[in-house]
Amino acid sequence: MKPNTNLAIIVLAIIIGLTINGYFIGRSIQRFKAEDRSISVKGFAEREVKSDFAVWTIKTRITSNDINEGGKTIDEKKSKIISFLKSNGFADNEIIQQRVNVTDKLAKEYGASDLMGFRYIIENVLQVRSKKVDLIEQVSKQTDKLLKAGVIISEEQEYNPSVSYIYSGLNDIKPKMLSEAVQNAKKAAEQFTKDSQVNLGALKRASQGLFSITDRDAANRSANEGAYQSSANEVYKKVRVVVNVEYALQ
Repeated sequence: MKPNTNLAIIVLAIIIGLTINGYFIGRSIQRFKAEDRSISVKGFAEREVKSDFAVWTIKTRITSNDINEGGKTIDEKKSKIISFLKSNGFADNEIIQQRVNVTDKLAKEYGASDLMGFRYIIENVLQVRSKKVDLIEQVSKQTDKLLKAGVIISEEQEYNPSVSYIYSGLNDIKPKMLSEAVQNAKKAAEQFTKDSQVNLGALKRASQGLFSITDRDAANRSANEGAYQSSANEVYKKVRVVVNVEYALQ
């Protein structure tokens, strides 16, 4: 075979090889791009629920110059509070003694000049912990009856409310809420593909966001009052969850 013929065959083989290789590389890139096309959407679900547990913190404060007399006075007020609670339907195991705080103003640094007629501040803190949510909501508004009996309840600050309402049934509603959130995400993806004139493919991945439990009207109160709001003030709560879902596009 002539040298020129051999060279032509070699060159032709190289050209054919490069063409075939380029074809398969092109097909791979095309396939990769097709597989890489996707859409990420968020799905949202929300439930309104009622709290199933409540904690009512009852704080009483007195002042005295005699620690023994002050101790007797705070015990008397404690007894009146417990009697009030029992008469309204709370059991012994729902009424818990939390703590007794005694502040000696004379013992504090620079305290001797700030006695203002008394030396000791004595606080007693009780808690009612119960599933009787409606009863706590009702009775906690009747502290005027204690006032008539000579017992003054120290009010908690707004960011630390005296009654905290808690919802503990999250695990019971999680599965349905997640399913609803995923379905809402799929609806959003289907609407996008319809508007974009493409086809929605298989689910590629999904990630669950955190569940949040807030007071039902917390957002409205924050907007109106311009202050931080606790998520334990109200009996009724809003449970929310957001999921992130990614679908392939065809």
